[in-house]
Amino acid sequence: MSEKASSAGNQQGRASFARKGKLPSETTRQAPFSEKEIKAYLLGALHDATFSSNRRFRFSQKGTGWLKFLQMLFRRIGYKSWVYKEGKTRSVYVLETLAKFLDFEFNPLNLKSRQEKIGYIRGFFDAEGGIPKNGKRFYIQLVQSNKKKLQQIKKVLKNLEIETGKIHNPSYRVDPKYWRMYVPANYQKKFAKVINSWHPKKTKVFRERMMI
Repeated sequence: MSEKASSAGNQQGRASFARKGKLPSETTRQAPFSEKEIKAYLLGALHDATFSSNRRFRFSQKGTGWLKFLQMLFRRIGYKSWVYKEGKTRSVYVLETLAKFLDFEFNPLNLKSRQEKIGYIRGFFDAEGGIPKNGKRFYIQLVQSNKKKLQQIKKVLKNLEIETGKIHNPSYRVDPKYWRMYVPANYQKKFAKVINSWHPKKTKVFRERMMI
């Protein structure tokens, strides 16, 4: 698919995904699902990836659910990717791609449209966000080893009128590169509705805990 894909084509593709049950959330059907938004999501999701010696971007997960979804997104915008099991005894799977637009140094503050910003934060949350699977206390946290990147995420969320708590390191002695921030309780519902998730497990938690 070319960089100048038509809006009509994007809408047809989105409808096709919905018919096939590929989209992991009802919320995603509200979005135009354009090429720019898909790229923004994948750039956010890149925070779960590494760059291999053979110059490939590698996303790794336990299970294939999210990786298969990423593979579909790459295919939707014209890029190939491969999913395979890493080792015979481990339950870890890897997606590899050579997609040239991926960039670890990408600055989300350069995103222009609201939907691109939402897409990027959603991808980042799916890669680096945390929510409890069960338990009484619900929280939404965003974690990153690069404090500057988390500061950028905070600014984008504020632009989307979603406040976040203080960026902090819970134990500098244990891990000096572990930074996190929480979404305050009074903004959790808005985060779940606006940002939401395309990660199968997180989508399920949002649906059950936030009733969206």
